[in-house]
Amino acid sequence: MSSRTPNSDDIVRPMQRTQKWYYVVFGLASLLALVWFGLWSIQLSRGLAVTNLADWGSAGGVTWGLYIGAFIWWVGIAHGGIILSAAVRLFGMKRYLPVARLAELLTIGALSMAGFYIMIHLGRPDRMAWSVIQSYPVTVHQSPLVWDVTVITMYMVMTLTYLGLTVRYDINRLRDDLPGYLEPVYKLATLGYSEREDEVIERIVWWLALGVIVMAPLLLHGGVIPWLFALLPSMPGWQGAIQGPQFLTIALTSAIAGVIILALVLRRAYDWYHILTDDIIRGLTLWLGLFGLLFIWLQLQQVITGVYAAPLDERAIAHAKISAPPYQFAIGVVILAMAYIFAQAVKPSVFSVRRSLAASVLMLAGTLTEKVLFVFEGLEYPTFDMYYNTPGHYFPSPIEIGSLVGTLALCTLFFLVILKVIPVIELHAIEELRGEGHAPAEGDD
Repeated sequence: MSSRTPNSDDIVRPMQRTQKWYYVVFGLASLLALVWFGLWSIQLSRGLAVTNLADWGSAGGVTWGLYIGAFIWWVGIAHGGIILSAAVRLFGMKRYLPVARLAELLTIGALSMAGFYIMIHLGRPDRMAWSVIQSYPVTVHQSPLVWDVTVITMYMVMTLTYLGLTVRYDINRLRDDLPGYLEPVYKLATLGYSEREDEVIERIVWWLALGVIVMAPLLLHGGVIPWLFALLPSMPGWQGAIQGPQFLTIALTSAIAGVIILALVLRRAYDWYHILTDDIIRGLTLWLGLFGLLFIWLQLQQVITGVYAAPLDERAIAHAKISAPPYQFAIGVVILAMAYIFAQAVKPSVFSVRRSLAASVLMLAGTLTEKVLFVFEGLEYPTFDMYYNTPGHYFPSPIEIGSLVGTLALCTLFFLVILKVIPVIELHAIEELRGEGHAPAEGDD
C-alpha cells in the first residue's frame, strides 16, 4: 500500500533523471526507425512498384492498402485523443485530469504519423507541394483528399495551441526544477507570461474543448475521413451513412486504448502509481468497453444488412469480409477484450492492470486490422468490375509492413523526447490530487 501524496517533484523526475531502460528503448526505437527509412529510400528510388499496391486496371489488385489503412488508424487515434482531452476539460472530469495531457501528446504524435503516411503513399514527397499545396485553392472545393489534409492540419494547430497554452502555467511554476540547457525554449514558451492570464487561458482552453467536441462528428473521424470513402458509390464496402459513426467509434476505441497503454508504461517507469491510479485505469477501461461495444454493434449492422437480401454487390463484399481470416481475427480480439471488460464491470475483483493492458493492445490490433481490410476489400469488390479478367489480391509487402513498425518507432521516439522537455502530467492534476488528499494503493503491474 502507498500513502504517498503527489507533488511537483514527481512530474519533473523524467526530465531530471535518465534510467537505463530509457537508453535501451531509445536505441531500439532509433534502430527500427532507421531500418524503415532505409526501406523508404528503396521505395523512393524504385517507386511504388516495390509495394503490393497495383494499377487497379491493368494489373488487378488495389491502389490503396496498408498505407491508407494505417493512415486512417493513426488519424483515428489522434482524433480520439483530442476528443478525450477536450471532454476532460469541457465536462470537468477531474478524475481523468492526469491523463489529459497524455491524450494531447498522443494526438500530436499520431497526427504526425498520419501526415507522414500521406507523403509515403504519394510515392514522391514533392507531390505534396505540387499536387496539394500549389493547387489548394482549386482542389479544396472538390477533393475529399484535400479536405483530409485540411482537417489534419487544423487539428494539429488546435492541439498545439491547447498544449502551448496549458504548459505555460507548468513551466512558470516549475522553472527551477526544469533542465537548464532548455532555458531558451522555456523563455520562448512563457514569453509575456503573467499570473493574471491563468483565468483567461482557462476560458480559452474551455472554448477550444467545446469546439473540438462540437466538430468531432462533423469534421473529425465522424465527418471528413469517412466522407472520403462513403461518397464513392461504386464501392459497396465503403458507401453508406453508417461509415461516420463507425469511424468515430473506432477512433475513440483506439485512442482510449493508446492512453491506457501510455499511462501504464509511464506509471511503471516513474513510480506514478499514486498519480495514474488503478481507479483511473479502471474507469478508462470501462470507457474502452463502451466504445468497443458500439464498434461491434455497428459492425453487426453492416454484416446483417450485407448478407440478408442485399443487392448483389453488397452481398458479395459482405460474404468476402466475414469469411476473411483478418476480419475474423479483428472481431475476435475485440470480442475477447470486451469479455474481460464486461467481467470487470460485473465483478470488480476481476480487474487487473495487466488485463487492461492486454485488452488495450487487442483493441488496437483489432481496429488496425479492420481498417486495413476495409480499405483494400472495398477496392477488390467494386460494383462495376471493368477488369474482371485480371482480378488481383492484396497482402502488405515487407516495405509496407516496415512502414507500420517505423511509424510506431517514430511515435515512441517522440514521447521519449517529450519526456525530457515538458511535464507530461499537468501541474493542475497534481494540485487537484493533493487537494483531495489522494492516497491510492499501488497497482499490480
